[in-house]
Amino acid sequence: MNIAKKPTTTTAFVILLLLVLGGAFSCDTVTKATDLITSPTPREVYQRDYVDDTLRFSQWQKAFVDAMSDSVSIRLPYMEKGRFSTRTHAVYSYDFSLQKGEVFHFKVQVDTVDTKIFIDLYKKRNDSILDFVKHNEPMQNDLVLPVDEDGEYKVVAQAEMDADTPFVIKAFRKPSYIFPVSGKGNAAVQSFWGATRDGGRRSHEGIDIFAPRGTPVVAATDGRVSRTGNRGLGGKQVWLRVGMLGHSLYYAHLDSIATSAGKRVKRGDTLGFVGNTGNAKTTPPHLHFGIYQRGALNPLPYVYEGAEPRHAIGPSAFDVPFVKVSSPRANLRSSSYLKSRKIGEVHRNDTLMLLGESYDWLHVATQDNQKAFLHKSLVQGVQ
Repeated sequence: MNIAKKPTTTTAFVILLLLVLGGAFSCDTVTKATDLITSPTPREVYQRDYVDDTLRFSQWQKAFVDAMSDSVSIRLPYMEKGRFSTRTHAVYSYDFSLQKGEVFHFKVQVDTVDTKIFIDLYKKRNDSILDFVKHNEPMQNDLVLPVDEDGEYKVVAQAEMDADTPFVIKAFRKPSYIFPVSGKGNAAVQSFWGATRDGGRRSHEGIDIFAPRGTPVVAATDGRVSRTGNRGLGGKQVWLRVGMLGHSLYYAHLDSIATSAGKRVKRGDTLGFVGNTGNAKTTPPHLHFGIYQRGALNPLPYVYEGAEPRHAIGPSAFDVPFVKVSSPRANLRSSSYLKSRKIGEVHRNDTLMLLGESYDWLHVATQDNQKAFLHKSLVQGVQ
């Protein structure tokens, strides 16, 4: 597994050399000066204190490296509870998909406020190469990423070596913008990006959001109205520009327009009202919503309403670090749902390390350290 490192600069080494040759600064001052240039991750800073603790540190570091090859995947939103323990030193690694326009959130909630958690996010270039994207800030056990590229991603969470505390992991997505039709949500989207139009001669460059005629259409984000009018296929329409080089948001088929070109608007301001003007005269009232930036973009990820998981996982049925398979045979799954990919098999009396619980599923590791999900009905606790 090749992991692309953060880029560094020779400037840091020049500054370091000058400080050392000058002899006027302590090692701590030199380190801080270098850190200002290279911006080491919280993990890299933490590791400095353990370079001489060879065995324990090497085990901790190896657990992180091994986690980079884990193949378990999750569907967002996702929630898991478990325990960081000095007995297991487990590292939590998940693969998942993201789309441009979404905002990815990853949180690790623990009982002790001073417990250090290291979160590293990567984009998968292929099966063997991961490109580093972002890490959490020191003493902040969460990570937020506005997604600017579709693809497969991997997040890795590891606690400091001495951590012994319960945790709850939450991974979810939210949209970059608010929903553009007042009082409506995901269910109102009934025609999607890429759908065929005019007998296949063109494809749908947006989404259609159905609502009663006269429902307010709002600015999905702050911006400036670049133009309005009544023309072409879109009928009565508003174009909203986001920043100097940002997106152009397109609102079409309006019944009437409630703004004017050049006006600066705030997120949630009314731009017009749902209708069926232009080539939508034969359809029920709806908003055609599009996003453009050097061509059309799929607007759904920008406005599809996601949320942080709220439904708590019930009391643990296995307050132990290991479980034993109780059925004659059990399938190991790549994800926590029944139709996910089978990645292995275990048999009666096989012992598995329990990493966490996600509702009816257990996150486990086999004796050869294969991570997987297993339905909780197939095992029993081991004291």
